[in-house]
Amino acid sequence: MTKEEIFERLSFSIVKADKEMAQEAAQEIIKQKIDPIEAIEKGLSKGMDIIGERFSKMEAFLPELMMAAQTFDTAMEILEPEIAAQKKEVTTRGTIVMGTVKGDVHNIGKNIVTMMLKIGGFDVHDLGVDVSPLSFVEAAQKNHADIIALSSLMTTTMPGQREVIEVLKEMGLRDQYCVIVGGGPVNQQWADQIGAEGYGETAADAVLLARDLLAERKK
Repeated sequence: MTKEEIFERLSFSIVKADKEMAQEAAQEIIKQKIDPIEAIEKGLSKGMDIIGERFSKMEAFLPELMMAAQTFDTAMEILEPEIAAQKKEVTTRGTIVMGTVKGDVHNIGKNIVTMMLKIGGFDVHDLGVDVSPLSFVEAAQKNHADIIALSSLMTTTMPGQREVIEVLKEMGLRDQYCVIVGGGPVNQQWADQIGAEGYGETAADAVLLARDLLAERKK
């Protein structure tokens, strides 16, 4: 197979959630000494973009999204040792610290957003649920995050999103991070009120918002 054909098989394996095909294509990358980073960018990531777009258009659903992500991980298990051996780094669109705010233990929506952001090419650090404002800030500093993403699924925990922004201000760090918010009771008006950089109604919206914010920052 040519290099382009292998990339196409990698992409197709993600779309079809075919782990065996993904493994075989990844092994062929190693065998032919093809740049593993290029294989990720032109093969795996391309497939993830396709499944992510289908999900946003309701042409694919959560189980398919999860199987695609698992297939991606299967191929990466083969490619990552080669990447490490060559001392290369996978380029990401940016780093995001994500979590559900303090007092809120809902995670289904957050997990979907996290998965979509990863599919969208972001390095996502999921802090889980019931996360304190200071924990968000410390994680953002530790992981050199570009964005802090805050989920709240109850009106009673929405103030936790504002508290994170207040802690950033108190520590003199507000300008270092973009803060985006989401969740069932959250809306654009609330995001504006607390001074967040953006609000995503859906997981697909969150990906587009993150891309737009970081593109704007680079200008």
